[in-house]
Amino acid sequence: MNKYSYNQISLKQYIFILFETQVGIGVLSLPRDLAETAGTDGWISILLGWVLSMLLSLIIIQVMNKNPGYTLFELLSQYFGSWVGKSLSVLWILYAAFAASVVMFSTIYIIKLWIVPDIQDFILMILFIIPVYMITKHEIRVIGIFAEFVCLIFPWLALLIFFTFKNTQWMFLLPIGKEGIVPILSTVKSTILSFLGFELAFILYPFLKDKKSASKGIIISNSISMIIFLTVTVVSFVKFSPDEINDYAYPTLNLLKLVQLPFLERMEIIFLSVYLLTLFMTIIPYLYTAALGITQLFGKQEHRNVLRIIMCLWFLSSFFFFPSSSQVTQIGKSWGVAGIYFAYVFPIFLWIYGWIFHRYRKVQKQ
Repeated sequence: MNKYSYNQISLKQYIFILFETQVGIGVLSLPRDLAETAGTDGWISILLGWVLSMLLSLIIIQVMNKNPGYTLFELLSQYFGSWVGKSLSVLWILYAAFAASVVMFSTIYIIKLWIVPDIQDFILMILFIIPVYMITKHEIRVIGIFAEFVCLIFPWLALLIFFTFKNTQWMFLLPIGKEGIVPILSTVKSTILSFLGFELAFILYPFLKDKKSASKGIIISNSISMIIFLTVTVVSFVKFSPDEINDYAYPTLNLLKLVQLPFLERMEIIFLSVYLLTLFMTIIPYLYTAALGITQLFGKQEHRNVLRIIMCLWFLSSFFFFPSSSQVTQIGKSWGVAGIYFAYVFPIFLWIYGWIFHRYRKVQKQ
């Protein structure tokens, strides 16, 4: 019997958690990040990043298929022994906690920049950690239910994007490939960082009720993220000139700023206020991963005390850490560098090591 059977998530919840973790904060700045290097050919890099992310996602599923009853932290101890396994688990815990922290402080910066510039950081931190804690203190099943609720936001986003199609210049996209192949390939790094979140399949897999559909689910989640990234990027490229888009830190919000309805103004503020739920759904899975890792590392059952410690550290840090625009960009890049190793390099290493490990065990039994 699966020891996580009391806390399982459906395939739909599995898909929603993964793609909402991916989309999160990246969709707000991705068009500018791509335009800086590849110009309006940046949309091609999204497709290449999607293919690469899909391949690594399937490798993760292959690793977990051979060990369906284990979380990543349990698997590392099984593969590498107690000391090495726990050391690798600590690195994963630090990575997940850092990712959650980056998104939290970036969210506070964006909200201050666009909505309430005069408010103190610690006040926003209190307002944000309360709902984040209330969801994360429960098990993954509740997080999956919350992910289903948050998914209701995206049809509304698609409707708003539709209103921006007026006075677009599709000629900005032509000629395709004008920047050359080198800028397009070099920009793939920005896109693969936007797809970060699929590595949490390591954590979600043991809780998935229908494990045979894990590969299908992760393909769907990556594909939904790709469609959202591609749509927002292309619309931004045809709405703003190639030079203009580089002047906006968050082109998606500037895009929504152009939406004017007879009964509503400042649509970007309304959107961002609701989009907070999606930003929370980037924070929550990483935060849960860090808390789960610590509890399993110390053999505990309850992860709420760990969450309370992290919440207190976030709250205290909000009194002296006030990230500027450059600092937000820098910590985001640091997360991206760490993500390359944990989401793209580590699964390949673990897949090869796992193949050798199971092959050796099989030979020993003969």
